Amino acid sequence: MAELAGLLSGRTDWRRGFAAPMRAFLRTEAGSSGVLAAAIVLALVWANVSPGTYDEVWRTDLSIGLGHDVLSLDLQEWINSGLMTLFFLVVGLEARREFDLGDLRERSRFVLPMLAGIAGMIAPVLIYLAFNAGGPGSHGWGVAMSTDTALALGLLALVGRGVPDRVRVFLLTVFVVDDLLALVVIAVIYSEDIRMMPLVLAIVAFAVVLVLSLFHVRKAWVYVILGVLMWAALLKSGVDPVVAGLAIGLTAPAYSPGREQLEEATGLFRLFREQPTPELARSATVGLTTTISPNERLQYLYHPWTSYLIVPLFGLANAGVTIDAAFLGQAFTSPITLGILVGYVVGKPLAVTTVSWLLERLSSGRIRPGVGWAAVVGSGTIAGIGFTVSLLIATIAFDGPQLAEAKVGLLSAVIVASALTWAVFRAAKLLSPPKKALALLGDAEQLVDLTDPVDPERDHIRGPETASVTLVEYGDFECPYCGMAEPIVRDLLQDDDLRYVWRHLPLSDVHPRAQIAAEVAEAASAQGAFWEMHDLLLANQENLQPKDLIGYAEQLGLDTDRLHDDVKRHVAAARVAQDVESADTSGVSGTPTFFVNGQRHYGAYDMETLKQAIKVARARAKITSRRG
Repeated sequence: MAELAGLLSGRTDWRRGFAAPMRAFLRTEAGSSGVLAAAIVLALVWANVSPGTYDEVWRTDLSIGLGHDVLSLDLQEWINSGLMTLFFLVVGLEARREFDLGDLRERSRFVLPMLAGIAGMIAPVLIYLAFNAGGPGSHGWGVAMSTDTALALGLLALVGRGVPDRVRVFLLTVFVVDDLLALVVIAVIYSEDIRMMPLVLAIVAFAVVLVLSLFHVRKAWVYVILGVLMWAALLKSGVDPVVAGLAIGLTAPAYSPGREQLEEATGLFRLFREQPTPELARSATVGLTTTISPNERLQYLYHPWTSYLIVPLFGLANAGVTIDAAFLGQAFTSPITLGILVGYVVGKPLAVTTVSWLLERLSSGRIRPGVGWAAVVGSGTIAGIGFTVSLLIATIAFDGPQLAEAKVGLLSAVIVASALTWAVFRAAKLLSPPKKALALLGDAEQLVDLTDPVDPERDHIRGPETASVTLVEYGDFECPYCGMAEPIVRDLLQDDDLRYVWRHLPLSDVHPRAQIAAEVAEAASAQGAFWEMHDLLLANQENLQPKDLIGYAEQLGLDTDRLHDDVKRHVAAARVAQDVESADTSGVSGTPTFFVNGQRHYGAYDMETLKQAIKVARARAKITSRRG
């Protein structure tokens, strides 16, 4: 089954790793949460079984020198200030991707998650200060701010099984705001003895990065050198150097490659195939690589490493705290522990939910969450999981017993927030199907990715025109993945509330017979036999020579002379070009690409995945019709 699912996520294009950036991001975060949880447990066991060796290992010095300049940090500092820079690079990349390609490309949609994220940081801080005002722990208020994106998304996958992807996307948007502001707090509040000359050098290095990015300079080694220089300068300045990762991540643009770029890459590869020289190999490699945005390339490179190695290593190096009955009794009466715990499990959900509700009311519904209210409340409760950034701030703000108490507060908040989130989504599941759909999905208008609406007068449609769900496929008759998707689409069409639309996207640079096959299908359409020809072409993808195409026309009883004449004169070329143009404007460059009620479907297109997408679209359509 896994092998089949892998096959049914393929597309004919040069972006095999690009198909579903958001889905891939969420999948990596969910999968890595188990590794992080195991690292936290291991740290606790290690710190309690052999506390001496735990401290000794992470306090081991590691020095790097060049001439007379030596940089010496202990292992924990190398992880917290060094490797974690790459984690925040990924956070910055995902924030930029959401602005360029995600829901936040419509800037007005950023208002609610931005304000919810800000309120979700302020409320826990105020609660923390209510417990600690005037006390020795008051300066550690930053510990109660930030949500752990990786751990929260991972635990949501466990306690909120079956929650739609849109809920996770809403969560991620709020979390990105959270992470950005937390990094600003680290840089401004928790950086001491700031030295100006190294700080100016870091700013200059970042300015050069911005200029190079603006002029589309693609030399990776240049950015690596500037990034390392910026990191080292920030470290010397006294500002936490993890800020460098976030700043550089935000400069990396995300975009979908255009068809012209892909065709140019194909041409470069063909030149290499004809003359396999080192120069042409280099040219083809660069051409293929640059079709993918810098943002996606960097995420593909760093995201698995940060999620499965760096963040768990951070947890292992920082989560260890010696626990006994006496200490727990002291911790749970400590204002530091209580301020963190109550701030996260009460302040976060209260702030996220209240701000979302107020914005909808004050804007008369113009600004509303992109999900239902159960999802908003669940987002607030799962946001009560703070670990990575919070622990980073705790190690800066506290030491000794205070640091241990802060760790207990953070770990306790993880447990309580997970339980509350499970209860919220469990309650939503007990509702009737219509109420459950409304509670999880909401009734906000969704962004439409398909720029050319379905036109019954022009498009080829299978299924009832009044169906509540429309499945549009951009396909290529010579594409093997389209052939594999065809029987799945046929099975889906047994649903009498689904209509299916085929649009042409012949990838002539890789499929030389795709264009003529598309024109033959249109010539058959002129004789009232589009779908019959469509089925024959996909069933015989390896036999699309002219004589084969005429044979299919004869098999269908068509006027072969007329069809031959239409194809020879390219009568349907303009009709096919219309579909190709609509694909370009909708950001489609590979086949098959599906849209469900105007929203692009990312990821696999096996039966169960498409059924689930159609089910969600139908639920949203019913909500919309009731609202209308």
